[in-house]
Amino acid sequence: MTENALKPYVIGLDLGGTNSVFGIVDARGEIKATTAIKTGGYDDVNDYVKAAVEALQPIIDTVGGIDKIKAMGIGAPNGNYYSGTIEFAPNLAWAHDGVVPLAKLFSDALGGLPVALTNDANAAALGEMTYGVARGMKNFIDVTLGTGVGSGIVIDGKMVYGCDGFAGELGHVVMVRGEEGRLCGCGRKGCLEAYCSATGVARTAREFLEKSDEPSLLRDMKPEDITSYDVSIAAGKGDALAKRVYDFTGKMLGEACADFAAFSSPEAFVFFGGLTKAGDLLMKPLKESYDKSVLKIFRGKAKFLISTLDGSSAAVLGASAVGWDL
Repeated sequence: MTENALKPYVIGLDLGGTNSVFGIVDARGEIKATTAIKTGGYDDVNDYVKAAVEALQPIIDTVGGIDKIKAMGIGAPNGNYYSGTIEFAPNLAWAHDGVVPLAKLFSDALGGLPVALTNDANAAALGEMTYGVARGMKNFIDVTLGTGVGSGIVIDGKMVYGCDGFAGELGHVVMVRGEEGRLCGCGRKGCLEAYCSATGVARTAREFLEKSDEPSLLRDMKPEDITSYDVSIAAGKGDALAKRVYDFTGKMLGEACADFAAFSSPEAFVFFGGLTKAGDLLMKPLKESYDKSVLKIFRGKAKFLISTLDGSSAAVLGASAVGWDL
């Protein structure tokens, strides 16, 4: 066993468009120390990395210094595992218009520490497999339901990256074809993300309100102010229109999962993200739709699980899981 393999900690970085959250994590998934900086406060990536390392140093010292750190893992939008780069990330000022070798920049700044990077949805899947409800599973699909729809696909115990590092964009499978499909942030129309994300749920609610005179608690709000959380609160109070929003969303998500089962036959779908807080409002129509849509040979085989990882730390844990493989 190498000396590096005996080191007890890894650094996990959840790199978001607004904040970058760092954690030092042990092999049991316990976060020993955390720190954060503003991602958006830097126009140049070198300034970002310098500020990050300065913020990291005090928490590295609390666990005995850099010699106790095995590696660093990064979960980031548009992250490429093969190259360690972030590529044309629309919400990152310093990676908006090009390819940034972020893993190498951090490795150099941390004295040659091994650093691996993947996209945030893949990091979430690795976190579930290492610390969460997918621990011990070799075939599952992790679906992140947040502002967008992300996914990480694990087959035979290995993350699917494809030929270029960007495989697994299930949020951009087209569910509604033709001109009636909603415009997605990716520029195409009808993507799953445009319907089954938190923003998609709010958009569905606004469309339902506009197309009917049905009474609803949501009519007390300005349409542009409605969020998926507001829809779930209304549905929980018995609001019929809000319930139909979740029926619509769950039905489409179930149909999508039925299609996903055809190519990887997962033992589970694991759902993570703010939208899962709707609970059975979403999961009941999702399961019903899946059972109606899935091929008979796959029916009754896949579990439908909601992540048990704490929302505030799950992304850091997922990023740290990337580091353990180095």
